[in-house]
Amino acid sequence: MQLDQRINAFVNLGLFLKQFSNKTVQKKENIKCNDLFFDGFKHQLKLAEEHNGWFTPENLRFAIQSWAEALTPDNLETWLKPYQINTKNPKTIAIIMAGNIPLVGFHDFLAVLITGHDVLVKQSSNDKQLLPYLAKYLEYVEPSFKGKTQFTEAKLENFDAVIATGSNNTARYFEYYFKGKPAIIRKNRNSIAVLTGNETTDDLKNLSEDIFRYYGLGCRNVSKIYVPENYDFKTFFEAIYHWHPIIEQAKYANNYDYNKAVYLMSEFDMLENGFFMIKEDESYASPIATLFYEYYKDANTLKEKLETEKDQIQCIVSHNFTDNEIPFGHTQKPNLWDYADSVDSVEFLLAIS
Repeated sequence: MQLDQRINAFVNLGLFLKQFSNKTVQKKENIKCNDLFFDGFKHQLKLAEEHNGWFTPENLRFAIQSWAEALTPDNLETWLKPYQINTKNPKTIAIIMAGNIPLVGFHDFLAVLITGHDVLVKQSSNDKQLLPYLAKYLEYVEPSFKGKTQFTEAKLENFDAVIATGSNNTARYFEYYFKGKPAIIRKNRNSIAVLTGNETTDDLKNLSEDIFRYYGLGCRNVSKIYVPENYDFKTFFEAIYHWHPIIEQAKYANNYDYNKAVYLMSEFDMLENGFFMIKEDESYASPIATLFYEYYKDANTLKEKLETEKDQIQCIVSHNFTDNEIPFGHTQKPNLWDYADSVDSVEFLLAIS
């Protein structure tokens, strides 16, 4: 199978997914294999929602829309243009996926297949409904994909390299278990924002998308902000208030109530608005319904600090603060070439072919 065949298959998958990216799902004409797969995928989305309370229809649509927009000819060709992809000896690549947000492991799945390798997938129990169905769709659109994908719930065996995503604790296990194999092993990371106090209301509204999307469960969600001394949080709270319906989600509300009770009993200082709390804390990882903040005096000193701790940071949201910063509101809209942990997975996969 040639590279252009693989690209074309994923382009067709993007067109298929686009049907499910709006609140009103609409079956369209001229989508390959639509009669076979359309109703079935509607059912899989319903199953995903029922299985995982964090996978609301809105967040499922957002994830589907993100991949529908990513899987275009222009995006795929731009992403792959710098590489020489000519895999003559395909290897089997094991992928251990997280399950914190819908289809969170899809980029690794895409990278393995687009480079011509075979994939052995071990999914999280929290996100196991969607990807096998989409893999089957790919096989029907491009029959050469048949036999290229396996899913397993058993111990991983008979693979040549691994891409594993987990916590800091599971990463230690992965490093021991997969020693001797080429591997990308991802640990906990969090995303931050650096504010100057000169942000517009629109900037802060966009930042709220980075904070609240997927209930803050993704590594690309902003879990901490740095603010200048004497920062006035009033404008910040006003700008994010449109997210207040989030408290109607039971799992989120339970976390909000629990964390608020812990902070009150511990007599921690915090600010809250009925659905969200901010707390001064040096940590990067904040609980659900909570955002940590830390004051800074000098931007250059903060840059040095963040550079020394870059292994803990996934994204930096800011405006004219640092190189490779992400604009407000864009953390959950990565390009195909925005690699997790800044590790080029395509380069890794080509090196072992």
